Amino acid sequence: MQGATTDRCAMAKKASKRASLAAGSSPGGPLPADEQPGPSCSQPPTDRPVRVYADGVFDLFHFGHARALEQAKLSFPNTYLMVGVCGDAITHKHKGKTVMTEEERYESVRHCKWVDEVIPDAPWVITEEFLRDHNIDYVAHDALPYADATLQSDDVYSFVKKLGKFKETQRTDGVSTSDLILRIIKDYNDYVMRNLSRGYSREDLGLSLLKEKRIKAGARMKQISQKMKQQRVQVADRIKKHMTRRVPRILPPDVESTVKDWASNVESLVDKVVSGEAGLELVENMDKYVSGFIRGFERRYSELERAIKRTASTLLASPAARKKAAAAKVAKKAAAKKKVAAA
Repeated sequence: MQGATTDRCAMAKKASKRASLAAGSSPGGPLPADEQPGPSCSQPPTDRPVRVYADGVFDLFHFGHARALEQAKLSFPNTYLMVGVCGDAITHKHKGKTVMTEEERYESVRHCKWVDEVIPDAPWVITEEFLRDHNIDYVAHDALPYADATLQSDDVYSFVKKLGKFKETQRTDGVSTSDLILRIIKDYNDYVMRNLSRGYSREDLGLSLLKEKRIKAGARMKQISQKMKQQRVQVADRIKKHMTRRVPRILPPDVESTVKDWASNVESLVDKVVSGEAGLELVENMDKYVSGFIRGFERRYSELERAIKRTASTLLASPAARKKAAAAKVAKKAAAKKKVAAA
């Protein structure tokens, strides 16, 4: 009996290899070597399409899901792919809350080109009765063991594997529903601002008034920080046009240190606003503070640029030109004193 089983397995492996080669010339193109479906120990029917079943939650349907279904569809040259999608009740019970509703998930899978039929409200654990009712020849899934939610089995697909009706597929590294949700959580404030700018209210997003103000204030402070960096670069580029090796330094070291400390303090303030450490009064009046800060910042930067240009021009002038400029400055002061005396 064991020898007969081994022979059937060998024949099935050869059939699987032929199917994989045939799949390589399919409209979908050849699959990478590490994504070829694994062999099974059951011979597929030859007088009709092979009925393959794959199941899952398929929340936030992504290309990793699609590639798994592609592998299942290309398991045999002639495959009818049925995909079971678990409903909300059983998924929330065993796996947790989903982003999409069951109807949205059914519809997402239904629009995948590899899928021939969607079975809604699929069971969490496949039974032999379910296989018979849907005339399923093979079950396709990745080979990782999935424990039964009731803890009665270490792998819900174990009995299918024992029957030789399991077709192994490969997971796609780097993408999963959990990864996508994590990306959103990490950049939560950015996505909140995105939706607020598109017309959603804080009530729509479940935000308190204080949280909304903090997120907006944090976004504004980030804008200030970026604008400061841009203006520092612009001013530095303009100053370089007036500098040569004869003018190694325009600003004294203590002034440069003060500017760096000030920039560090602004960055620290940004962190406090974003984390909620900043006081309520600062958050509530942030728009007013920010507007005044930007106007003052731009004005002082313009004054600084003009002063540096004047200093650079004086330092780079010829001795005769510097002497002439000094004489003009003395004459201007003398004229001012004479005017005061006359008054």
